[in-house]
Amino acid sequence: MAREFRLPDIGEGLTEAEIVRWLVPVGGFVEQDQPVVEVETDKAVVEIPSPYAGVVLAHGGAEGETIAVGSVLVVIGEPGETPDEGGDTAPAAEDALADDAPGTGSPFAETPAAPVAEPAPAAAPSEPAPIVGTLMEEPEVLTPPSAPAAPSGRGVKALPVVRKLARDHGIDIDTIQGTGPGGRVTREDVERAIAARQAAPVAAQAAPAAEAFAPAPSVPAASAPAAAGPRSQYRPGRQQMTRLRRTIAANMSRSWAEIPHVTTFEEVDATRLLEVREALGRRHGVKISVEALVIKAVVPALQAFPEFNATIDGDDLVVHERFDIGIAVDTPEGLMVAVVRDAAGKGVLDLAAEVRRLGEGARNRTLGVDELTGQTFTVSNIGAVGGGHGTPIVPYGTTAILSVGMARPKPVVSDDDLVIAPVMPLSLSYDHRVIDGAQGRRFIALVIENLEEPALFLTS
Repeated sequence: MAREFRLPDIGEGLTEAEIVRWLVPVGGFVEQDQPVVEVETDKAVVEIPSPYAGVVLAHGGAEGETIAVGSVLVVIGEPGETPDEGGDTAPAAEDALADDAPGTGSPFAETPAAPVAEPAPAAAPSEPAPIVGTLMEEPEVLTPPSAPAAPSGRGVKALPVVRKLARDHGIDIDTIQGTGPGGRVTREDVERAIAARQAAPVAAQAAPAAEAFAPAPSVPAASAPAAAGPRSQYRPGRQQMTRLRRTIAANMSRSWAEIPHVTTFEEVDATRLLEVREALGRRHGVKISVEALVIKAVVPALQAFPEFNATIDGDDLVVHERFDIGIAVDTPEGLMVAVVRDAAGKGVLDLAAEVRRLGEGARNRTLGVDELTGQTFTVSNIGAVGGGHGTPIVPYGTTAILSVGMARPKPVVSDDDLVIAPVMPLSLSYDHRVIDGAQGRRFIALVIENLEEPALFLTS
C-alpha cells in the first residue's frame, strides 16, 4: 500500500525547506532509515531518511522547489503501485515515529549533510518530476537494477549547492575539472565554466577577423579574468535572494530594530599574541587560529562580566552558565555563525581544532542546526579578509559581539620609546539596555590586557 511521508519539522521551528537533491529516484528502492533526499533549511543542508522501505513512487517536489512542513515529501509503496493507490495515507511526520523498527532510532534525527561521495543506488533522472504524474512509465525500472549507468554529475564530487549552481546555468558538471580536495568540483570551478561559456560567443564572433592577421591564441580569452572568479552568486537583474541570505536579512533586521547598539573601538599591541601563536604552532605542528586565542582571552572577561554572556527574556536577564562562543564564518553562500560549545573547558589546541572543523563545515554546508545556533557571545575575525575596525551587529538573543581586525605594523610607544609593532583593531558592540558604556570599557580593557600578555589567560 502506498504511504505518504510528509516533510517533518527537523528542528528550530522549521516551516519550509528547499529540495536540494533527490538521493533516490522515482522507481528506485529505498531501505528504512536510508537517506532519500537532501533539503536546505534556513542554515543547514540536511539529509532526510525514509521511515519506510519500498519503491519511491513519487517525489513531492523537484530539486530547487520549496515545500512546507507537513506537505508530502515522498510517496513509498510496492512495485507496480501508483501514488494514489491503497486509499490510506501514512501518518503525519510527527506521528510516523511510532512506525520505527526497534533499535533503528528516529528517522527524523538531524544529521549533517556530509560532503557527498555520491550514492550508489539507482540513478535519478536529471530533473525529477512533480508529485502529479510522477510514476515511471516503464515498469522494468520498478525492479532493482543490477548495474545502472550513472547519469550526468553522479560520478563527480561536488556539494549540493555547487551542483545547483551548475544546473541553474545549464552547465554539465561532468565536463568540469575539479580543483578541490580529491578532485572535488568547487564553486569557483563552476563560476569559471560559466564565465568561459558566456565569453564563447564573443570569441566566436571575433575569430574570423582575428584569423586574417594571426593564428588563434592557444589559451581561451576568458581563462585569465575568470581565474579569480567572482565570489558573489548574484548577477545583474532582479532575482530572489538565497534562503540563507533571506535568513541573514531577517535576523539582522530584527537585531538592528530591537537592540540599541553601542560600539566601542580599541587597538591592541599584538606582538606577544603573534609570538605565542607562532611558538605554539611550531611546538605542536598545527596552525593556531587567531580565533582560538581570542576566544581563550575573552572567556575570563565573560566570567568577570557575566552580562556579556546573557540573553534578555522579557523583563529578565538570563545569564548563561556555559560559554558557547559563536565564530563568524565567511562562506560562498553568506555569513554563518558556527558555535564552539563549552569554550571555557577547552585548551588552545582543542579550540584551534574546533574552529578549523566548524569553519570547514560551515563553508561546505555540512554542519547541523545545533552547531549553527545557540551562541552566548560571538567573535568575528574580519581581519581574515583584511578588515580593520567595524560596527558588528549584535546577534539576536545575545548581548555582545567582538570584532577583531587584521594586525598591521604601526608606531606605538613602548617604555617611552617609539617602536613599530603589529596593532590589532578591536570593535565591541553591545546591547545598551543591559550594558552601560563604563561596563563596556571595563570589559574590553580586560580583553586587551589578556591579548597583550597571553600568559594571563594561557595559565588560567
